[in-house]
Amino acid sequence: MGLYDILKNKWTDKETGNLSLTSKIAAGFIAGGVGAAVGNPADVAMVRMQADGRLPIDQRRNYKSVIDALGQMTKQEGVGSLWRGSALTVNRAIIVTASQLATYDQIKEMILEEGVMSDGIGTHVTASFAAGFVAAVASNPIDVIKTRVMNMKVAPGAVPPYSGALDCALKTVRAEGPMALYKGFIPTISRQGPFAVVLYVTLEQVRKLLKDF
Repeated sequence: MGLYDILKNKWTDKETGNLSLTSKIAAGFIAGGVGAAVGNPADVAMVRMQADGRLPIDQRRNYKSVIDALGQMTKQEGVGSLWRGSALTVNRAIIVTASQLATYDQIKEMILEEGVMSDGIGTHVTASFAAGFVAAVASNPIDVIKTRVMNMKVAPGAVPPYSGALDCALKTVRAEGPMALYKGFIPTISRQGPFAVVLYVTLEQVRKLLKDF
């Protein structure tokens, strides 16, 4: 969010105060990609810890904490395992950040320009929920693939179930159909919608307070 605002302010036309939709998407792409690359190790640990309880007892990793998970992964699978699925994480972050932030700004600008509502809570809630919905639609397939790739168990000397994200997507669609990529969509939108509303409404109020000071 911080990097997005920095880029948005840098690229906004100083005379008109306008920023094209393309530039908003580009700013979201960069901000999302940088954030995801830095946070990928913690994301891998989180996915594994969440899935551990669903595994048979003899296959559980039994991580005690995120730090323990990162330490065990490094010792047993090498440092590279911390960035397993990083391409998916970065792609997801790029898509979510770009679609969500650009949608929010664009919808908000359209509402204000058309005079539908004033720059208040109503506008912020409407734009933020639209942003959350768009982000959920765009990111759900990547979430499904990312979870499967990050959580796959690879025995020493064995061939991994998936050779990569594309292979996972193709095998999933062939075995379960295209809608398998939208498994868990209702929980996703149920989380993404309210989260976006709280995030952007809070952000706008904080901006307002800082502006007043």
